[in-house]
Amino acid sequence: MHLLIIGGSDAGISAALRARELDRGADVTVVVSDSFPNYSICGLPFYLSGEVPNWRRLAHRTVEDIEHEGIGLWLSHTATAIDPTAKTVEIVDAGGQTRALSYDHLVIATGAAPAPVEVPGADLPGVYPLHTMEDSFRVHQHITEQDPQSAVIIGAGYIGLEMADAFTHRGLQVTVIVRSQVLRATIDVGLARVVEDELHRRGVEVVKQVNVEAIQGDGSRLVIAGSNGFRRNAELVLLAGGVRPSSELAASAGIHTGMRGAIRVDRAMATNVPNIYAAGDCVETWHRMTGQNTYLPLGTTAHKQGRVAGENAAGGHRQFAGSLGTQVVKVFDLAVARTGLRDEEARNAGFDPFTTESRIWDHKAYYPGAHELLIRVTGDRRRGRLLGGQIVGHWQAEVAKRIDIFATALYHDMSVEDLNDLDLSYTPPVGSPWDAVQMSAQDWARQLPG
Repeated sequence: MHLLIIGGSDAGISAALRARELDRGADVTVVVSDSFPNYSICGLPFYLSGEVPNWRRLAHRTVEDIEHEGIGLWLSHTATAIDPTAKTVEIVDAGGQTRALSYDHLVIATGAAPAPVEVPGADLPGVYPLHTMEDSFRVHQHITEQDPQSAVIIGAGYIGLEMADAFTHRGLQVTVIVRSQVLRATIDVGLARVVEDELHRRGVEVVKQVNVEAIQGDGSRLVIAGSNGFRRNAELVLLAGGVRPSSELAASAGIHTGMRGAIRVDRAMATNVPNIYAAGDCVETWHRMTGQNTYLPLGTTAHKQGRVAGENAAGGHRQFAGSLGTQVVKVFDLAVARTGLRDEEARNAGFDPFTTESRIWDHKAYYPGAHELLIRVTGDRRRGRLLGGQIVGHWQAEVAKRIDIFATALYHDMSVEDLNDLDLSYTPPVGSPWDAVQMSAQDWARQLPG
């Protein structure tokens, strides 16, 4: 069996490894558009901050590690066409030479690309996206050679917030610009304000409700102009306005696309074209709670979908168990996490949500170093079913552990009350006899109307 995979990031390499685990005789080949297969793009802000000084440490696996697993790599080759009838993929190298690779099964794992920035001046020197290893090298070179003192970040997604931290770590004065009324649209307004306060505390300027209309060069400076007369000077501009699925190659081969142009797949990660699977940031994601497809690009999801695609390409019958949208991001001293549905999302999905907010110590307050956690619990007021959780707290206060408790409970359709029955660990330096998650569940039950 010859399995061909287009894309060498999370989903692609996960598919390749799983196929080889199940079928050691499988001929598995991965086409990678650059020379950095299986690198942690999520780690780029920590390389640029200097906290991870060697970019090579961002490799989950080296080229040698991957090839040792019996996986062939076509590095610095771009797939340009898929012929489902002939079962071939045309690839081209940096010099423009083309060749056709045949396949029995194909996995498309082309990922996502930065959302187009329709702003004059977005291509000026000193203006950068941050999505690939090459992008990070360009930003790193600018910082080390030009020694900028100020940066403007357009957008406040994961990369935008993490890079505000990274640039501040490097001594730059940072301004973050967002179009919306809230800094972070994926969490509730009150929690977003806590994050905004942390940015202000660290000297980051946050400018909301501004549309950037132009970026102009002015000697060694860049001038960012926006709505309502907004103007700001900077020596470096980072474009962090989100991503879109890289699905053009698939669509040109007759593969169906859906939400935001993402490739449409079933839960086996199969497309509408026989013998072709797709996984990762280029595909729609089945949401476990709503039962509907959405577009939710996350590295954790890409790994799982790639594993499912690789297993099924090797003859298996696995299904993707769905996403809950579980996320966590570190912003200076805060960790910000969510899973499941927020109030409005739950209502739109047909639930009758009720949400409470609790402030709870992360461990026994008498032990030094206790931090307060802000926890929001959303449950269905009719059935008591847990629908979602959100947490903001100190990044060393086990925020990720606790959001994962909520995520595990959501996966198993537990009620809010069921959280109290979980046998969770306890010792005063790290917790309480009732964990913070359980105390927030008890608050929800106490405040539930009726």
